Amino acid sequence: MTRVQNETTSLLIGCAAGFSGDRIDAAQPVVQELVRQSKPAFLIFETLAERTLALAQLARRQNPDAGYEPLMVEFLRPVLADCLAHGIRIVSNFGAANPQGAARAIAALARELGTRLPQIAVVHGDDLSGPAHYQLLEKALGSDMPDQQLVSANAYIGARPIAEALLAGADIVVCGRVSDPSLVVGPAMAHFGWAWDDWNRLARATMTGHLLECGTQVSGGYFADPGYKDVPGMERLGYPIAEIDIAGNSTIFKPSLTGGCITAATVKEQLLYEIHDPACYLTPDVVADITQAEVISVGPDRVRLEGVIGHPRPEMLKVNVCFESGWFAEGEISYAGPRAQERARLAAQTISRRLANIAPLRTDLIGVTSVWGNDSSDWLTDEGIAGESRDVRLRMAWQHADHAVAARLPREINALYCCGPAGGGGVRTHMRQRLGMVSCLVPQQQITTGFHWTKPHQE
Repeated sequence: MTRVQNETTSLLIGCAAGFSGDRIDAAQPVVQELVRQSKPAFLIFETLAERTLALAQLARRQNPDAGYEPLMVEFLRPVLADCLAHGIRIVSNFGAANPQGAARAIAALARELGTRLPQIAVVHGDDLSGPAHYQLLEKALGSDMPDQQLVSANAYIGARPIAEALLAGADIVVCGRVSDPSLVVGPAMAHFGWAWDDWNRLARATMTGHLLECGTQVSGGYFADPGYKDVPGMERLGYPIAEIDIAGNSTIFKPSLTGGCITAATVKEQLLYEIHDPACYLTPDVVADITQAEVISVGPDRVRLEGVIGHPRPEMLKVNVCFESGWFAEGEISYAGPRAQERARLAAQTISRRLANIAPLRTDLIGVTSVWGNDSSDWLTDEGIAGESRDVRLRMAWQHADHAVAARLPREINALYCCGPAGGGGVRTHMRQRLGMVSCLVPQQQITTGFHWTKPHQE
């Protein structure tokens, strides 16, 4: 790819989503701040997780035009015109299971808004579900290769195709399963023109991406704990922006007049989030080492990250393989007043006996034990947690390969209305098809990545 070295111009990257279903009004303050600063800028949306991608695969099976981030158009509608007008380019993994469908929907939105039609690049290479990759998966998974029908197989690919698309002129880059930090690494590589073996700079951009990828986790949202870690303006949290310099170091801040806070403590919490080994954080682009990193407060709601070290990228890529795994069913019912917990326990025991020896039942008494329960539900016989609970909600769930068998649980919970115990109400039941997932590693050299345009690219 053509390298463009911007030695004196820092780069701004704002994040406007940290997961699928995030707030749709988040992008406007971020874009307004990027416009105000008048520097080269990108806007990223991080909306993909293992569970999210599995749900997207199920959605696409029901509707071939679906399978991308359900809120994508709502995310983009308030800001697409401003981004195109001010040269703020957009990079996201909201393509999920159908990046091409997402690109078509963005083009349709641009036409609806009356903006110029953006150059939209679609990254490919993560999808390994086709026949050409079956033997590769079979070899990598060995005895873990599912017997059930495969629904999807996606590799966590890196930033190179994102950077290549941006250097080729893309206004918007739509990805499927890329590594979350690669959404930041790609724009940084395209802007600064770093070499792909400049490990320290790659690692610094990666950890900046890690700070941004969960949205308001770094600006106080997931940090907040009233009376212990107070965060102002929780109802109007500011989503984070990073300013990256030529060395790859970054300063994290948020739009002015937004709530939340960015402090050394919030940054440290997010820096350590989901990090298995601080000396060896594995990504497709680089292995990052944060053991010598410094988190420095440089002003109100401004924190600088320095000292990240990089090592050569791994030879292997992680792949998630999804397969059909039956049906998930659940139901809930509430009990209130005197002896509420005892009545909820009796209801759970009644259903457990009626459905004995069919499939494992997960039982929770929400308000008594749910987070601290377990899938075997052996706590039901533990009188040690008995106590005066005046408002308890019973939840029971199971999974079965046969739809008709799985449907027995919701029916049994619904029957508690008249079959007792006394005073149950507010029944809700739900069933959905479920995917199982196994993971493996495949050699990077056996995965070909790249990008293509959603229409003939006009030079």
